[in-house]
This record gives sequence, C-alpha cells and structure tokens, in this order.
Amino acid sequence: MERASADPESVSLVRRALKEDHAREDATSLAVVPESAQAMGRILARESGVLAGTPLAALAFSLCDESVEQEWHFKDGDSVSSNEEIFRCSGPARALLAAERTALNLLQQLSGVASSTARLVSLLEGEIQVMDTRKTVPGLRDAQKAAVLAGGGVNQRRDLEDELLLKENHFALSSLSYEETVAQAVAVAGGKTVGVEARTQEQALQAFQKGAAYVLLDNFSTSDLPQVVRNIRAEYPHAILEASGGFEESNIAELRGSGVDRVSVGATTHSVPSLDLSFYLEVP
Repeated sequence: MERASADPESVSLVRRALKEDHAREDATSLAVVPESAQAMGRILARESGVLAGTPLAALAFSLCDESVEQEWHFKDGDSVSSNEEIFRCSGPARALLAAERTALNLLQQLSGVASSTARLVSLLEGEIQVMDTRKTVPGLRDAQKAAVLAGGGVNQRRDLEDELLLKENHFALSSLSYEETVAQAVAVAGGKTVGVEARTQEQALQAFQKGAAYVLLDNFSTSDLPQVVRNIRAEYPHAILEASGGFEESNIAELRGSGVDRVSVGATTHSVPSLDLSFYLEVP
C-alpha cells in the first residue's frame, strides 16, 4: 500500500515518542546486533478490531531508518481479524528493533479507540452519531480524534478555541441567569458554534430560544429522553440534541428510539483498551 507524505505534526509526535524511548540509543541492540544485520518484521492482529494509526506506525520505522521497506496490507478504518497479517517490513535489524515498540504503542492504542468507537456505532445501528470529547490522552488528541473517525464516529469540537460550549461551571461563574448567559455567549461568538448544556427540559428550551446551535442533554434518564425530545422538537423541529453522561458499551443501546441526534462518549478516548497486536522479527 502506498503511503501519503506525513504532515509536520505527525512527524513531531513520532519523533517525540522515539526520543522518549531512546530509540537511537538501544543499548541491547548496540551490544549484540551487528550493524550490518538485516531482518524482516511482521505485525499480526491477535484479536478482531478496526485499525487506526497506521501512518504514525509507518513513520516510526521510516524515521529510524529511511531504507526500511514497508508493506501495509490494511489502512485506517479497515477491519482486521485475529491472526491476520497487517504489515510486513524489511531492513536494518537495529532500526526495526528501535522502531518496534513506538510503532506498536501508537498502532495498538489508536486501533483500540477505533475498535471501541466501531462497537458503539454498531450498537446504535446507525440511528445516532457517536461523538468524541476532549477527554483525550495529552499529546495524542488529533491522532485519537482521527481514530474515532476511522471507527465510524464523529468529532466533537477539537479544543477550547474551536467552539463555545456552555457547561455547568460557566453558568455558575457568569454572574448572569441561565438565559442571559446563553444570550451573551451567542452575541460574542463571532460566528462560532455555541453549544449549551441543559439539565432540564426548561433549560433546553431556553437555550434554543436564545440562539444555541445545539443542546447537550446531560444525565437525562433514557426512559425520560423520548418525551423530552418530543417536547423540545414540538417547539424547535430542527433542534440538534446530544445525549451525554456515562454512556458506554454496556448501556448505549438504551438510547435507540430516544430521538437524540448524537451521543458524546469520553470513554472512546480516555479509557479504551488497546487492540492486541504483535510484532515478529525474522532473520532472512
């Protein structure tokens, strides 16, 4: 598979990861592996899932040695099965050993995000969009958000500057009423999207009345949501409604039939298990 040229942020991320691992000062390989030694490597899936992070893993090998030849059998967003070969490479043995852990760390973590997202999307049967949050691993936000897309999810705002999202703490600190806080945010947003957290149906209606682009229905019970959504849409037929609050694989299917447009799930990025992958080295 031919790989696209890497963007500067990805290169910087992988360089930092390699530096963290002291990849160029691999004391064990320098001690016992001849500089001239060549090797072949393979990455195999040990469980089924959805891939993400392949460009970053590829960078780990090429940044350790540009002469490493790589053959990727899958791309981000592809499903893989247990024992399926994902990747094959060949080149200087020291370079393959140096890149191995960084490549696997990135590929496993991001594939875990994509796989978890895909499972949530499947449980909702296409009825409701699965959105990420800002609950990401520091330094990996863009990579994790790309992994959410690979799993069939949708990206929420990237950062604090991207959109306005009024939440409980903003209302507590604004020294204004709920309605006045929303109105002020909309007035100074400069065209940016304004989302508003609502803890009651009344607040949701007030938020739309003051110009909110969407409302995040926080911690509503799934039994109450269908009627709440109907009541809101009776006044605002095109209202964008997002559910939030503790949704994960064990309970997200309860949202089906609720009428919400989307659900935000922090667990897809902040506490997801890595996809089990293994790297095998062979002497030609």
